Amino acid sequence: DLESGRLDLPFVGHTTFGKFPPLTDWSRLAQSDAQFAVVGVPNDMGTQFRSGARMGPRAIRESSTLYQFGHEQVYDFDMNETYEYGRVVDVGDVDIVHTDQITSHNRTQQAVEQILRAGMTPFILGGDHSITTPNCAALSVLGKPITLVQIDAHLDFVDKRHGVMYGHGNPMRRCLEMPHIQSMLQLGIRGVSSTAKSGFEDARRMGSVILSVRQVRQQGARAVAALVPQGSFVYLSIDIDGFDPSIAHGTGTPSHGGFLYYEVKDLLREIIVERAQQLVGLDLVEVSPPYDPTAVTSTLAARIILDAMGFTHLSTKLKKRMKADEL
Repeated sequence: DLESGRLDLPFVGHTTFGKFPPLTDWSRLAQSDAQFAVVGVPNDMGTQFRSGARMGPRAIRESSTLYQFGHEQVYDFDMNETYEYGRVVDVGDVDIVHTDQITSHNRTQQAVEQILRAGMTPFILGGDHSITTPNCAALSVLGKPITLVQIDAHLDFVDKRHGVMYGHGNPMRRCLEMPHIQSMLQLGIRGVSSTAKSGFEDARRMGSVILSVRQVRQQGARAVAALVPQGSFVYLSIDIDGFDPSIAHGTGTPSHGGFLYYEVKDLLREIIVERAQQLVGLDLVEVSPPYDPTAVTSTLAARIILDAMGFTHLSTKLKKRMKADEL
């Protein structure tokens, strides 16, 4: 009812993600009926160029309020679909220890494990891309083989350089080394990065499928999504620099020739609704507010996360309906 109660405009109230209720007492996670838990990881100790992504979770939360006008349902004119985001809580941030990457990663892993054990799907706000390593390590508590889908300008597959193994150039190799990460699909890879040609060869040898932006455009969202095995348990890792800097300039390592919004939205819908048995988690990383003065990048990040929530909730409802029809 739009005529009664509080109007609660986006600029009013506390700035949780999407203005969803906070739940910062993590001992109560298991008692919550929420489907999704938003958690921030304000860690940018892994950056090799411009820092600032530690402020990403705060900026994404603020921008996300744009999309909350108190409506329980969302009408998507493009798809002519009405869907809901589902039951969401914002559990706050991982307690980062400055200058101590390993302790911070351990705390991140423990936080994501706690969310998973409570039966919720984690939606994780970065932070730089190094945080994907502990995020994926936490997935082992599910006891399921995971397909990791990365949307990114860079391969992030460096093994070790000057002793560094857990920076933002390493996470995809660290993840694919984990026994529960069964396969990997890397989309949008382009340009010059810290990963040498040998890293690409290693990635393919270890089981990764790598597609550039041009290749994704040539094949189309449905054909690319079909590379995800049907019925997979999928984890999505989205680096905001996977998008073109014309729409996502607020990041540490921008790379021209990236995706546009609808291209990624279509990929997410095809993967989450049509291919995945379950989306087991998602992180969105590398939003750097110091380079995003008009909040265009953080607003895009918030929109993509909300889209993924809506698709996940829609997928769950469709699967329940199919089961009921079978009975």
